[in-house]
Formats: sequence, structure tokens, C-alpha cells
Amino acid sequence: MDIRSTITTLLRDGFILVFNQDKLDVVKTAEALIKAGVNNMEVTCRIKKPLENLARLRKELPDFSAGSASLIDSPRMLDVYNKAHPQDPLPSVAQVIEAGACYLVSAINFSDAGFEEFAGRIPMIPGCGSATEVVSQFSKGANLCKIFPAKQLGGPAFVKAIDPAVHKTISLVPTGGTNADNIPDYINAGVLVLGASFSMIEKPVMKKIVDEQDYELLAGELRKIKELIDKLRREKYPNIDFASASIEQISQVTGRNFNIP
Repeated sequence: MDIRSTITTLLRDGFILVFNQDKLDVVKTAEALIKAGVNNMEVTCRIKKPLENLARLRKELPDFSAGSASLIDSPRMLDVYNKAHPQDPLPSVAQVIEAGACYLVSAINFSDAGFEEFAGRIPMIPGCGSATEVVSQFSKGANLCKIFPAKQLGGPAFVKAIDPAVHKTISLVPTGGTNADNIPDYINAGVLVLGASFSMIEKPVMKKIVDEQDYELLAGELRKIKELIDKLRREKYPNIDFASASIEQISQVTGRNFNIP
């Protein structure tokens, strides 16, 4: 799965689920997403055994775009953390790529060394908290820029405020506090892809999903989100079908550049 096909998948999906739930099965969750019409998911390094989960997902569902998230692109911090947590170490960017990651997501910026080694080879979505960081990371090779923590930064209002400053050229992926109530505002602000965790599902429903391992119910909840995003994007961009459009077509209609080599 190359960089072009992966970014195409993300743009067609319009949604990245943050898999941060140890009590759910990673493959069954991905299958629920597929039933909901979503063909990607990021596996965070905050769960137990992230490399094993990622490798298993890639092996069992090779056509599914499995990303790796909560990456810390800092050898020094990895060394400090892993010495303190030898039983559950935090993997490096190189390790998750070796395990099969189709794209990379971080809550923070990627390093210059990381961009030099991996930009253009695999999609990179760094975490950014300002217009300066967005432009800087994009200039180094980021394909999309994650706005995190989106809720605490100001939500849709923050995205709407900084987007003109970056000339509405870079695709922003708000993550953190995303839900059905604010998704319309994010889409209206120009967002093409949203990141969200299981917290977007009502707590009683999510408890039932976890307690009963009800992946059909999970698929139904995820389908609601996907259908909402699809509806809102159709209304904002009536001249394009995201389900079949190429990166070039999406770029032409939306004005966004995705740093494809």
C-alpha cells in the first residue's frame, strides 16, 4: 500500500478512528469500520502491545489502511520512557513502519530527521497547535496536519481562524473532542478528514459494545458518523464524489495540497 493509495483512502473515508481501547479486538473493530464504509484506522501506541496489534491487523486485513498513532519522534524521550516502562515500551517510528503501518500520526511535531527519512515514502500526519507549526510541518513533508487537542485549542473556531492564515492550502485533521454535534462546524470550516476516538459514541452504548463485544452495534454507530460526514461533504462540495475521486480531483475542487511527490 503506497503513499498515494493510503492518502486517497483517508480522503475518501473522511474519518480516522483512533483505536485506543484495550478492551476491544483490533481486527473486529476494523471489520466494523469496513461495514460502516471506512477503510482505515489508527492504532495508538497508548494501548498494550501496539506493535503486535498493528502487525496482526496488517496480516489479517492486508487491504485495510492501518496507521500508527501517538508516536513520539524523539530518541531521547523514547529512551527515557522505555527505561521506565521496560515491559511495555513505546515503539519508534521505524519500528511501526516495520510492523506494517500504512500512515504515521503524532500528537506532536515530527523531527527533521523523521521527515528526511520517511517523507514521501509513507503519509505523515503530525500534531500541530498553531498556524506556524502547520506551515512548518507541511513545508518539511507532512501530508495532512493534525490539530490536537482540537477541543482545547478552540474546536471549529480555531480551525476557521487559522485556515485563512495558511491560505486554505493545508488539510487540517481536528482530533480530540470530535463528535456529531461539532462535525458540521468542522466540515463547514473546510475540514476534509476528521479524527475521533470511541468517546464520540454515547457512554451507555459504548459500555454495551465493550461489555458484550457487540461489533455489529459498533458498526452501526460508526456508520452514523460516516454517513453524517458524507452528507455534509456532499453539501459543501456538490461537484465532487469523494467515494471515487482522485487526489488530484479533490485538490482541484477543495484547494488543498497533500504533498504527494
